[in-house]
Amino acid sequence: MIKQKLELTWIGKDKRPKLEARILLEDAAKSYHAPTRSEQAIFDNRLIFGDNLLALKALEQEFAGKVKCVFIDPPFNTGAAFEYYDDGVEHSIWLGLMRDRFYMFKNLLSNDGVLAVHLDDSEMAYCKVLLDEVFGRENYCNTITMTTNDPSGFKATGSTIFSTANYILIYAKDKSTKPILKLWIPKGYDAGYNKYLINKEDSFSNWKWIGVAEATAQSLGFDSVLAAKKVYGEYFEDEISNFAITNADRVFQLVAIGGGAAIKRKHTINVSKKERDKVFIHPNEDVSDFYIANGRQMVFYDKRLMDIDNERVPAELITDVWTDISWNGIANEGGVDFKNGKKPEALLKRILEMTTSIGDLVLDSFAGSGTTGAVAHKMGRRWIMVELGEHCHTHIIPRLQKVIDGEDQGGISKAVNWQGGGGFRYYRLAPTLIVNDAWGNPIINPEYNPEMLAEALAKLEGFTYRPSETVWWQHGFSSERDFIYVTTQTLSAEQLQALSDEVGENQSLLVCCAAWRGITAAQAAERFPNLSLKKIPKMVLARCEWGHDDYSLNVANLPMAEPEPMPSEKLPENRAKAAKGKSAVENQEDLFAGEAGDE
Repeated sequence: MIKQKLELTWIGKDKRPKLEARILLEDAAKSYHAPTRSEQAIFDNRLIFGDNLLALKALEQEFAGKVKCVFIDPPFNTGAAFEYYDDGVEHSIWLGLMRDRFYMFKNLLSNDGVLAVHLDDSEMAYCKVLLDEVFGRENYCNTITMTTNDPSGFKATGSTIFSTANYILIYAKDKSTKPILKLWIPKGYDAGYNKYLINKEDSFSNWKWIGVAEATAQSLGFDSVLAAKKVYGEYFEDEISNFAITNADRVFQLVAIGGGAAIKRKHTINVSKKERDKVFIHPNEDVSDFYIANGRQMVFYDKRLMDIDNERVPAELITDVWTDISWNGIANEGGVDFKNGKKPEALLKRILEMTTSIGDLVLDSFAGSGTTGAVAHKMGRRWIMVELGEHCHTHIIPRLQKVIDGEDQGGISKAVNWQGGGGFRYYRLAPTLIVNDAWGNPIINPEYNPEMLAEALAKLEGFTYRPSETVWWQHGFSSERDFIYVTTQTLSAEQLQALSDEVGENQSLLVCCAAWRGITAAQAAERFPNLSLKKIPKMVLARCEWGHDDYSLNVANLPMAEPEPMPSEKLPENRAKAAKGKSAVENQEDLFAGEAGDE
C-alpha cells in the first residue's frame, strides 16, 4: 500500500523557475568599513542589491551548507499597501514565490542551521504546511506567538476580537542536531521568595529569618513595613524587588518536596514539621545545600538569577509565547524611519541568541530597514542581507554606517556593549548574461567584459572563479586538477594542441570558446582527452530563464503579459527576414559565426 503524501497544492505549483546563477559585482564606493580593525571585527559581511531569489541563487555555490540562521520577514500578503512594499499578491503566487525561496534556504543552511519566518495569520497556516513539505514535519521546531500592539487607540475601533499576535515559524535543517540553544529571559521579582535569612554566616541549625518586606523596610531605616509604605507608596514594591535581587543568597522560599526526594528524606521531613522554624539536613546528605524547614525545602533566590546583558537578574526559561518585547518606540531605532515594516532589535537579538554563536553566518533576504544585519553586526555574527527596494540605499546603508562608526547606541547597543567596528561589502546583481540583439538572436550581454564572462561561465559550470596569476588558462577550478578556461576566440586545432600539451596528462580543462576550426568535436575528444570543449553561448542557452530580473513579491514588479504581435510581424516574409538577421554587436560576431567543428 502506497502511503499518500500530505502536501499543500495550488495552481501553478509544478512550475519552477530556471534561475540564472548571476555573478555579484562589488561597488566599492557603497561598501563601508571602520578605519581600524581588531581581532573580533568582521569585515566580510555582504549587502546585496537586487531580486532576492536571484541573489540566493548567486550565493548558492559559495555558501551552500554554511548559513547558521535564516531570518526573514516577508510581505505578509495582507492586501495592505505599505510605503515600500505592495503587500498583496494572489494567494497561489505568494505560495509559489515563497516555496522557491524555502528550497534555496534549505540548501544554504548548514546541517545544524535554522530557518525563522515572521508572519501574521494571513498566510501563517498555509506557510507551515508548505514548510512541512519542504523541510519535513520532523524538522518543525516551534511556532512563536508574540504580541505586537495593544488593543487601544484607533486601531481597536470597531473591532470585536482585536488582533495582536504575530508568529515566527521555526524549522531546522536537521532537528536531530538540536540546533535551538537553551535561553533564559529576564523575569520580574517572584514574590514567592518572601523570606530573608538574618544570620546566614552562622551554622544552619541556628538560622533565623524574617519576611523580605520587613527586611526591606529595615534596610530603608523604617521600623515597620507600614511606615515604609506610607513614604514610598506603590514604589515600595520596587524596593522589595531590588532588595531581593541584591540579597539573593539570603532570600528564599519554602517549596514542597515530592517524589523520590520525599521518600528518601521522610524521617527528616517529619522531624522538621514538629520543630517549627528550625533548619535540618538529612543525615549523610549527598546533595549540597538541601536544607529542610517546616517539612519543606529551602530554595534560595540566587538559583533563579542569571547573567543577561551584563546584568544579574531573575530569569526563566523562554517559552513559545513572547509578550515581553516591546514594539512601541522602535520608530527611531537605527536612525531610520520605516513605517509599518520595522522590527525591534530585541526580537532579532533573541532569535540569534537561540540559533547562533559568535562568528556564525546569518542571512536575511527581505532586509527591509536592515534590522537583521544591524543586530547581527553588534552581536559579532557574520551576515548577508538582500534588498531590492531603493531603501537599500536610503535606509540600510546609512543605518549600517552608524553601526560601524559606533554612533548607533539605540536598540541593543547598550545590552551588548557595542562600540563600533567591522564593515560590509556592497554588491549588486550583474545583468543577465544572454540578451537578444536587434534581430532576435541570442548574444552575450555587451555589458560583460572578459573577466565578468569568465566568472559567469565558471559559476554556471560549477567552478570556483579564481584566475591564476601565473597560468594564463586557469580561470577557475572545481578540484586541484580540474580547471576552466573562457575565451571569446575561435580556437584552431594547433591552439588546442598547444593548450592540451600545457595542461598535461594529470589535469583536465574545460574550454569555453566561440568555436573551433580544423577539427571536429569527435576528433578533438579523441586527440585531446584532457580537454572538454564547449561553445559560447550554445552551452548555456537552455540552462536558465535569461533576462528575468524580478521574482519579487511586489505586484508592481510582476512580469507583464506578452503583447500580441503586430499584423506585419505575422507575415511570412517578415519572419524570414528576422531569421536571417545577424548579431548587432560587432565584437561578438565570432560567437555565432559558422559551425566549424560542431557536430
